Amino acid sequence: MNNNMICDLETGVCGTGGEEVMEIVDFNQPKKSIEVYYVTDPICSHCWAIEPVLRRFKEQYGHYFNFLPVMGGLLEKWGDGPVDPANGIYGPADVAPHWREVGVHSRMPIDGSLMIDNPVQSSFPPSRVYKVIQKNHNDALAYEYLRRAREALFAFNQNISDPSVMIEIVNKLGLDGEAIVKEAEQPAGQQLLNEDFGLARNLGVRGFPTIVMINQENKGVKMAGGRPFESYVDGLKQVLNLEELQPKPLPSLSSLLEKEKLLFSKEIEVMYDLEQSDINAFVEQELSQDRYHKKEILGESYFTK
Repeated sequence: MNNNMICDLETGVCGTGGEEVMEIVDFNQPKKSIEVYYVTDPICSHCWAIEPVLRRFKEQYGHYFNFLPVMGGLLEKWGDGPVDPANGIYGPADVAPHWREVGVHSRMPIDGSLMIDNPVQSSFPPSRVYKVIQKNHNDALAYEYLRRAREALFAFNQNISDPSVMIEIVNKLGLDGEAIVKEAEQPAGQQLLNEDFGLARNLGVRGFPTIVMINQENKGVKMAGGRPFESYVDGLKQVLNLEELQPKPLPSLSSLLEKEKLLFSKEIEVMYDLEQSDINAFVEQELSQDRYHKKEILGESYFTK
């Protein structure tokens, strides 16, 4: 017998019963009351190093906050004098060993030799392209562009200040690379970037990466440099004034790779709390062989669709 056909003569409800005749229901999603500003730059090696941690933080706790990347302007141009004498950076060739050190330490691979052979002259051009994509399309596509630019620069040793390289990266996003790079070269492109520089100054940021979390009372937490995953979670608890947070379930590796398109071993390890030695078995268990390619670069494994 189909109980859905039974109607209660007293309440006038047809169905399985048990419903309140009148109740208040809130169909709104929880309001994201926290702004998380990520002040960064396309050629920031430590920003590349924290990609695994930031991805997991966004995947598990992104329902609590709005994630707002801000371009910080790491390198306008190489001049005659030292750019960063405190770290021994006087010219582009000095960057290469520093980047390699960051890559080895973080296990997010960095070649760096292009800074000797064909150096990035400024981080402003790829930053302007980011801002134009953000303005003309959306935050998600702009952030994907930033990721692809960093892959091209750090792992695959391409000069992402070169217009032809930027055009190719944007084209692969399904956008008109030539038109976007051309627009980014106009004064309006620099104006968009200047707005981010002003925001970074207002946030009191002096280095990259820096995460600033601000709540509705305009109070917050600022964390400079790369931090462990737990530090970002603790910072979020602090600005939300909560003892415990409810993380979202981790995505399957299949859906994560579908979305991200390329993942380095370290990124999978951080997302799923794995040891490096467990990666191959985990990937074989989670993905059918026809769904991915495994490749190696600079001694590190990476996986693509």
